[in-house]
Amino acid sequence: MLPQQRREKILDLITEDGHATVIQLSKIFKVTEVTIRQDLEKLEKEGSIEREHGGAYLKNVGLNVKNIVLQNQDHLAEKAAIAKKALEFINDGDTIILDSGSTTTEIAKMITSYKNLTVITNALNIALILGVMPEINLVVTGGEFKAPTLSLTGQKAADFFVGLHVDKLFLATAGITLKSGLTYPSISDLVVKRAMIESANEVYLVADSSKIGKSAFASLGALSLIDFLITDSNINDTDSSMLKNNDIKIIIA
Repeated sequence: MLPQQRREKILDLITEDGHATVIQLSKIFKVTEVTIRQDLEKLEKEGSIEREHGGAYLKNVGLNVKNIVLQNQDHLAEKAAIAKKALEFINDGDTIILDSGSTTTEIAKMITSYKNLTVITNALNIALILGVMPEINLVVTGGEFKAPTLSLTGQKAADFFVGLHVDKLFLATAGITLKSGLTYPSISDLVVKRAMIESANEVYLVADSSKIGKSAFASLGALSLIDFLITDSNINDTDSSMLKNNDIKIIIA
């Protein structure tokens, strides 16, 4: 991996987790701690992070948490369209999982008229949106708090899903490629997402078309893990054919 590529992956990880240590990054990227410190120094000069003793943290993350604002606010119009389409696959009486993420947050904002709907989520912002709705039975996982995504992660969050059986999972992702499958900036989320998938009868990946062709650091697994992809109309013919050839049912918002 070239130094610039490594720094981009480091920034993605810190943007996702909120912080990282030099020791942790050195092990992940298999370079010396001196190299990681140099990477963090460059990233700090670019204004994205702030260094601290033994690591670095994301700038302004505390303010976003206080205001309950997600870090990722790109492609919101497309995400809203995807969320609206996703509602067509939710029925009264369903038990669903809403993964943490900006697109699943848009789904939560639009859930208003269902009866006897059970929603399980690891996202605290989604919990705050849905917690005031009397017709929704809201269940929140445990786990370690991750500030930029306002979510709960790690093994404790994953253990919550053991033995659970739900109708539908609405899953988020950072990248979709044929080679790497579904990818994410953070390793800690993988165990949670695998547990969610194993507990769901149907898996709907909700992702705007900008995610297709992008690859983040950590791979969850092959595209065969999902049943449906709900994406926006900007998906190109090449990507559409690639997904269809791998038996992914595409739903266009």
